[in-house]
Amino acid sequence: MKLSDFDYNLPKELIAQYPTEKRDESRLLVLHKDTGEIEHRIFRDIIEYLNPGDLLVLNNTKVLPARLMGRKDTGGKIEALVLNIGIEHRAEGIGERDEYEALLKPARGCKIGSKIIFGDGELNAEVTRIENGRRFLKFDCNSNLEKALNKLGQMPLPPYIKRQTNDSDIERYQTVYASKNGAVAAPTAGLHFTKKLLEEISEKRVDVEYVTLHVGYGTFKPVSNENITEHEMEKEYFEIERKVTEAIKNKKGRLIAVGTTSVRVLESKEIASSFDKSSGRSPERSRRASLVSLARNDVEGGHCEAKPKQSHNGWTSLFIYPGYKFKAVDALLTNFHLPKTTLLMLVAAFCGRELLFKTYQEAIREKYRFYSYGDTMLII
Repeated sequence: MKLSDFDYNLPKELIAQYPTEKRDESRLLVLHKDTGEIEHRIFRDIIEYLNPGDLLVLNNTKVLPARLMGRKDTGGKIEALVLNIGIEHRAEGIGERDEYEALLKPARGCKIGSKIIFGDGELNAEVTRIENGRRFLKFDCNSNLEKALNKLGQMPLPPYIKRQTNDSDIERYQTVYASKNGAVAAPTAGLHFTKKLLEEISEKRVDVEYVTLHVGYGTFKPVSNENITEHEMEKEYFEIERKVTEAIKNKKGRLIAVGTTSVRVLESKEIASSFDKSSGRSPERSRRASLVSLARNDVEGGHCEAKPKQSHNGWTSLFIYPGYKFKAVDALLTNFHLPKTTLLMLVAAFCGRELLFKTYQEAIREKYRFYSYGDTMLII
């Protein structure tokens, strides 16, 4: 497939610059992928489309205020987006360290040895190495960068939000169930849930579980190859608890993924193979096979540290585009995505490219709000 197959025109006024006043009052487009029927609802109406026995899976990653504004010791202004904060160290079990990968703007002139000052000298960094155009910064934070970011950092709003961050973004560019630090972007499909709505969903006997995928720059990395199959996703760190895999195996209804990031966890090689709907195995044989599978160490795109009693984790670089056969996910809740992105390609794989673009044109006609702070769609 060609990259140009995933392009579309969007009026700039439909790019949401702020969230709705209340999370669950955003609009909800419901797409029935088997019939192509479209319904226009309000997000809190989602409960009407959930049935007892369904399993709703959300991504509980927490966005860190990872954008730092500073200056070089030579005087020029500079912006840094710090990546993989603490993730590598937890995953590899080597303890905290003070060197982190970062995207610098402007990067030109930031050579090895360059010094950068953040705040009023409260945090300083030095460029220690350069790999594939990325800078690695050594911070003088005594192994406590998260504390420094919470004091000096800004929420890393996407570049299509053309305004300065404000205090409300600290709360609103974060899901109400975010609990595990590590993301540099929000899993935006989850921004629409309130604690009250989640309680009502549980009261309807819909099971609610959480996975973790720390959303990194790789999720939004532009696709530059016209042949999309040549694109390589950057790996992102994920965790899934044993009780979640058990809930998936024992669910009575549909597996509903909240967001493309949850999909990529659930469809990652060693996870999805345990629940492959097309495997033809008996439930008991599938369960025995999944226990063996979950003990293995090779996860799609990276290493998986087996923790059979609690959880397992790893790195995924799974790239889903049309032609992919979904093994675990039955329904998807997702925001409206940018043209030519891997996120859009994943959704196209789930419901079909032609139907997706027909639906997007309907959403544009109905003036839905697009992208991170925009409205959402449920594909069932």
